[in-house]
Amino acid sequence: MASILSEIAPSQLNNKGNNMSFTAVINDLKAKMKLVFHDRDKIDKLETERGLPPFVLQEIMSVNPLSVCIRKEYGGLGAKPNEILQLLSTASYESLPLCLTFGINSALFLQPFDKYGLEEVKAPVFKRFLEEQAMGGLMITEPSFGSDALNMQTTHTKKDGLYHLKGTKHWAGLTGWADFWLMTARKQNDRGDLERDIDFFLIDNNVPGQGIVVEEIFKTLGLYSIPYGRNRIDLEVPTAHKLQPQTTGIKMMLDLLHSSRMQFPGMGMGFIKRMLDEALTHCSQRFVGGRSLLSYDQVQHRLSQLQAWYTVCTAMCVNSSEKLSTLKDLAPHGIEANAVKSVITDFMQEAAQSAMQLIGAKSYKQNHIVGRATTDSRPFQIFEGSNDILYAQITEGLMKLMKRAKENNVFRFLRAFKLTDKAADYVKDPMSFNIDMDMSQRKIIYMGKVIGRIISINQVLNLAQKGYRKDLIEGATTILLQDISKLMAGFSYNNKSSVIEGYDENSDWFQFV
Repeated sequence: MASILSEIAPSQLNNKGNNMSFTAVINDLKAKMKLVFHDRDKIDKLETERGLPPFVLQEIMSVNPLSVCIRKEYGGLGAKPNEILQLLSTASYESLPLCLTFGINSALFLQPFDKYGLEEVKAPVFKRFLEEQAMGGLMITEPSFGSDALNMQTTHTKKDGLYHLKGTKHWAGLTGWADFWLMTARKQNDRGDLERDIDFFLIDNNVPGQGIVVEEIFKTLGLYSIPYGRNRIDLEVPTAHKLQPQTTGIKMMLDLLHSSRMQFPGMGMGFIKRMLDEALTHCSQRFVGGRSLLSYDQVQHRLSQLQAWYTVCTAMCVNSSEKLSTLKDLAPHGIEANAVKSVITDFMQEAAQSAMQLIGAKSYKQNHIVGRATTDSRPFQIFEGSNDILYAQITEGLMKLMKRAKENNVFRFLRAFKLTDKAADYVKDPMSFNIDMDMSQRKIIYMGKVIGRIISINQVLNLAQKGYRKDLIEGATTILLQDISKLMAGFSYNNKSSVIEGYDENSDWFQFV
């Protein structure tokens, strides 16, 4: 396999992508989505069934949307961060599962493979993406080790110039679909012990000996169009298929995950805009008690929240485009990446819930865009790092920086911290306190949520400096400050919550009637 791969150089690639512009690809994608989701069939029907029909996916992939995510040296359009985020946004306005399919291919396969794969292997892989519309994904999570990835049990050993990988992986998006996988494993030494570091390998699922056995396809609550499942790993790959970290595999994994998390605003952008548009359209056309829904202040408040989340997402897209273009290693940028991912996915779920509340009963159906949105957006708060864990990591990272700076006062630190320097004065009163380095886990999570929203205010203020419209900036800042106020109330509550064992004894309501 390695000898075949090495025969193809970047200059030999089909340069179909280079002959098209980014705008043309986006316009073609919009036209194809209109064709398959509206003219030929109805998306409200298609996305209530498990998996997209092959002809639908083939039609969409025929415009080569993933060429946006491949560098020009390999025949793509350049892999520019702002264009990748726009691709995700365009897709998520119409279909969050389709957008996630693009995101998995881009952030979890194409980008890290381009960065860490051997040159001799990259060219033919990208060629198959461009010419055969191949797809790729990432396998990290294991049944007993989700968020605890450093203790994964999938092993690799080396013999006769081949790496033998063995284990079980689950919850990998595109299970059974992807042609290629990036897969993590830990080296098993001669004593049978697993080494601490993590290695990444390229798997070509279409090559004998590299096939992955799908043991189960999960019946997920949402995201019906994307298959997830459990996979049995027992395969061999050439040595050239091992990715090459700049330092350690753990840092490579952090770079990969942080880079991916910084791209979540692209998926959130189109999605939140769609929720806002659906809610605005309904409220402007619906009359209750002889009054337009828009005349009610609670409706106005909900819609202003949707507009605030739209503005925050806009600011994050601009910020991520700039950061991903300049930062070569995202491993040290966990606070920002975790804040971006957790805040925007919280807002995606809240946007769906709020749109459903505004639209009412007709949206509580799978064949309604808002109904699907509530279940489709929910796992975004779980995968690629559960939000509670990410919020905790934000606080822990902040406390480390404060210790290093020998600063105990939160406000003073935030004022000097690059991610919060513009926003700090907006939160002077609630954040003027000395941090407790031994606070409870609950408070650590609350504090992470607060810091995430202060970072969001900072990005909104940066957007304002670029000339973004003032009314939306003010609206977003107001809503974020309201969030912070509520979260600080929870943070300040000192009573410890505890589970009462045997709660069902002497607690049956019927005894007291």
